[in-house]
Amino acid sequence: MIEVRTERQGLLDVTPRVARWAAEQRMAEGLLTIFCRHTSASLLIQENAAPDARSDLETYFARIAPEDPAAYMHNDEGPDDMPAHLRTALTQTQLSIPLIGGALALGTWQGIYLFEHRIRPHRRTLALHLLGE
Repeated sequence: MIEVRTERQGLLDVTPRVARWAAEQRMAEGLLTIFCRHTSASLLIQENAAPDARSDLETYFARIAPEDPAAYMHNDEGPDDMPAHLRTALTQTQLSIPLIGGALALGTWQGIYLFEHRIRPHRRTLALHLLGE
């Protein structure tokens, strides 16, 4: 498992930490599963070179799941509570990435991102499991 501290809402690149963990397992071939153990944060494989692509994603999700307390019944932890759950439901909490030649088989422009949906900082736990040889 790895713990990730978030400072704000948005996409946080966790690729280096996940790649380092996978390399420490000393496997040549396999399948890595990453699981986000939260209901108000999610995981994405996304563009890692153009910051505007990530900014546009954040803006899009803010538009389709706005922080409007009048729009939702569930707001136990504030106006970002239910929108965070909706954004998680629309994305994913688990990723599978092949390991080939001892490295994650990500494409040239792909990165692994924790998508924090809450406004205030959080500590998020990612469970990692690697099957292979």
